[in-house]
Amino acid sequence: MDKQLDMRGVSCPGPVITTKKALEEMEAGELVTIVNNEAARDNVVRFAQSQNCLVRVEEQGCDYYIHISKGILAAEDKCCKTASNSAYLITSDKLGKGDDELGSVLIRSLLYSLAESEDAPGVLIFMNSGVKLVCEGSPVLAELKALEKKGTELLACGTCLDFFHLKEKLCVGSISNMYAIVEKINETTKIISI
Repeated sequence: MDKQLDMRGVSCPGPVITTKKALEEMEAGELVTIVNNEAARDNVVRFAQSQNCLVRVEEQGCDYYIHISKGILAAEDKCCKTASNSAYLITSDKLGKGDDELGSVLIRSLLYSLAESEDAPGVLIFMNSGVKLVCEGSPVLAELKALEKKGTELLACGTCLDFFHLKEKLCVGSISNMYAIVEKINETTKIISI
């Protein structure tokens, strides 16, 4: 093991930012980031994989030891995905302003159309009340699962899920943080805000 970061008790996006800085200082080798909550684990893993690192998670009691190997291509072949390099920023569970019932119909229609499209978006980012779409009771879970199967990454803002008390009701996608969301937005070539 080349380096170890103890990030237990550090709130997001701290573990991701510290891991990023440590990886930037390394040419190759292994970094172990230790966290003690699932959101931090998932965010660090997702970031490391986005950097083409090989990642292995070891659970020890309430702690997660994230082994990140830099200089070795990740096992997952990302070129096999059919998703494009576009991002949709979905900030509401309705589309447009005006009538809420119409807005609900429109967002369902949009997500259905995206799921049926041959050119699936690279990432859908759910923020504010948009996180309701990825949770239990959402009328668009089937469409979102279809998009995820095509390679679209689904990210839900953890702060927003906490605000609406929905973190335990997440059904599709993964919990993210603002730092990871900004990184994802910066990586895309086209951003559509809804």
